[in-house]
Amino acid sequence: MNDTALSQITPPTLLIVDDEASLREPLSDYLSRQGFATIQAASAAEARSRLRDQKFDLVLLDIMMPGEDGLSLCRHLVEAQDVPVIFLTARGEATDRIVGLEIGADDYVVKPFEPRELVARIRSVLRRASRVAPTAVENEAFEFEGWRLDPLKRRLIDPDGAVVAISSVEFRLLTAFLEHPRQVLNRDRLLDMVQGREAHLFDRAVDNQVSRLRRKIEHDSRNAQLIQTVWGGGYMLAADVRRITIED
Repeated sequence: MNDTALSQITPPTLLIVDDEASLREPLSDYLSRQGFATIQAASAAEARSRLRDQKFDLVLLDIMMPGEDGLSLCRHLVEAQDVPVIFLTARGEATDRIVGLEIGADDYVVKPFEPRELVARIRSVLRRASRVAPTAVENEAFEFEGWRLDPLKRRLIDPDGAVVAISSVEFRLLTAFLEHPRQVLNRDRLLDMVQGREAHLFDRAVDNQVSRLRRKIEHDSRNAQLIQTVWGGGYMLAADVRRITIED
């Protein structure tokens, strides 16, 4: 079997981070039977160690854990790792869900949950991640106002040639704007592109992510020129975008 065929059958690898073995271990077994490869971590510290050693397609992350909690670990993941996050949380209050979405989580599931629903949400998040740049080809990038985004390497380069760290959610948000330059994208559409079907309940989630992205690419994020607010409408990338061929 050639390498291409092997890559096509390699299952998505999930990291399950939860201090409760009574939940973590059966969940790992169930997801394995659903066609996923799973690795377990009983704490944020163990998860960080796993993340240093291996690349994961998605992280299932408990919020309430001894030591470093899931919210803190999620902040690290969205700032330093290119990996989607789904929160597994016993907290059902809207405030906690909003916080999770605002710091960059892709979705959340409230315990106790139906395993089939969790699988559906995992697959939905993985599909969104794989659809981010459907027209991207090797050695092709977006260029706008001196900035450059390489969709395949998920690398953002500023006008001076420096690489700017960008989270998974920020990457998907920027890609949505670059695919639709000078078009008004309302919150519902952006949330569907970036965070999925549940996030539309919380407009603040997309506002927060736009603010984060502005701090990365604007000279003055309080007087944004590239990503403009369209009152009553949403947001618009006010820049011409072109596709260019880049050298490795």
